[in-house]
Amino acid sequence: MKKNTPLAILSGLLLWIAWPPTPYTTFLLFIGFVPMLLAMENIIQSTSAKKGKQIFNTAFIGFFVWNVGSVYWVYNALKQVGNVAAIPVTLIPYSLGPLLMATACWLYYRLRLLTGRSWGLAGLVCLWIGYEYLHQSWDLNFPWMTLGNGFAVSHQWIQWYEYTGVYGGSVWIWVVNILAFLIYVGLREAQTKQLRLKLTSGFVLAIVLPMGFSLYTYYNYTEQSNPSNIVAVQPNIDPYEKEGTIPTATQIDIMVNLSKGIAQPNTEFILWPETAIPDYIDEDRIQQNPYYRQAHSFLRNYKNGNLVTGAETYKLYNTRKTATASPTQQPGVFADSFSTALNIENGDKVQFYHKSRLVPGAESLPFGKALSFLKPVFEHLGGATGAYGSQADADVFYSQSGIGVDPVICYESIFGGYIARSVKKGAQFIAIITNDGWWENTSGKDQHLDYAKLRAIETRRWVAQSANTGISAFINQRGDVVQQTKWWTKTAIKQDINLNSDLTFYVMHGDYLPMAGSGIAVLIILFIIIKPRFKKKLRTA
Repeated sequence: MKKNTPLAILSGLLLWIAWPPTPYTTFLLFIGFVPMLLAMENIIQSTSAKKGKQIFNTAFIGFFVWNVGSVYWVYNALKQVGNVAAIPVTLIPYSLGPLLMATACWLYYRLRLLTGRSWGLAGLVCLWIGYEYLHQSWDLNFPWMTLGNGFAVSHQWIQWYEYTGVYGGSVWIWVVNILAFLIYVGLREAQTKQLRLKLTSGFVLAIVLPMGFSLYTYYNYTEQSNPSNIVAVQPNIDPYEKEGTIPTATQIDIMVNLSKGIAQPNTEFILWPETAIPDYIDEDRIQQNPYYRQAHSFLRNYKNGNLVTGAETYKLYNTRKTATASPTQQPGVFADSFSTALNIENGDKVQFYHKSRLVPGAESLPFGKALSFLKPVFEHLGGATGAYGSQADADVFYSQSGIGVDPVICYESIFGGYIARSVKKGAQFIAIITNDGWWENTSGKDQHLDYAKLRAIETRRWVAQSANTGISAFINQRGDVVQQTKWWTKTAIKQDINLNSDLTFYVMHGDYLPMAGSGIAVLIILFIIIKPRFKKKLRTA
């Protein structure tokens, strides 16, 4: 451990330095795992006992360094419960990813006991992809550290994400790291010159070919002209003052004035951020709501205008209609509350989208179905379990002129496959409404914007982002940030974007790569479990 822990920490530091939003260091992703692989190889080749435990612990330490360095800002969003009390709570998101990563490495060791190094390393790639897909799909989802996200700063290198999504980047990083590792260990092993030449050639080609294809695509990509004028508003209202301190009508006035100050007669979409209307609105009586009417009234000057805004809404039921519905003070009446995106038109039509990818713990109760038996207990104690309801899948808002927009609320923008489904349904551009002020002036807001560039490349759609207290921006179909605001600035920006209706390979086929990798990972785990038992039966037969 004394020898291998520093190697694991070195890996963690290299990966952290390479991670967005740090510029000019992305290339370190290609060697960041080499020290970790060396540490695991040292343990495997040693004569010490409990090698599996050593590999797990060593890997966890390195990955913990990487994760904490990259998402340290999570603490800022939780410290409202108390500076000290937030520390143990923060350890959950800091540790969960490293635990899963270390488990993948432990399974790699178990596979190595049954196969050779080459098969083991190939299996490690699938096990890692399986972990990433699990961490995107289960109730404790937090795919912020998916390896392919690491190229968000150097988006010119990964234009081929329109075919693979971010998981293609994860595979790319692992393949190059494994080749670099094999070249290095070959220096201390009896490796033939011919094999070393093959590995070196493979290492160079594994970098040059994907990057060369990407750069060629980047510099030759031309958008089809199909302009639409979009406005993104950044009201810069302190998130801790949105509810209770600043009257809702005042907040709406701020956004109306910012919108009027920049919108044109031909503006088709105006974006307000997540929870721009913080007072709860009854969806079934929205036309009578004074805040809705206040927001709706200024659209009269924009013939084809649509307002996409965040809001807090609720629905009432006579029965417990959904798993997230809770009893109200009125007997026999239940309610669901939602983090909602509204599409408000010039006419009376209103479209609703309920945030589907909820933040575990903060917005939803993980494994709520399995733990549903606890719901009455929490309600009896006066608490809420799974604070928000949600809808099952992605959706599209359509304007009166037929333009389709994908409404994306904050955290949802890191789910590439989810957004691809909305684009497949007809979205011609992506509208992200968010409130990143909880993280304060940290790299969290910058990473969030950088990751939006990946969604633009995967779908070849413009991204318009309206942030309350973060960074508002416009991103073109190549992933270039064409325009962005400064942090903690009250402003609005506008842009003529090009709508696109063509579907990329990734949009058509979704997360086929991680699903295939996960399937292989399951087979590997079954192989690890079954083969030793099969051998034991043969010996005793």
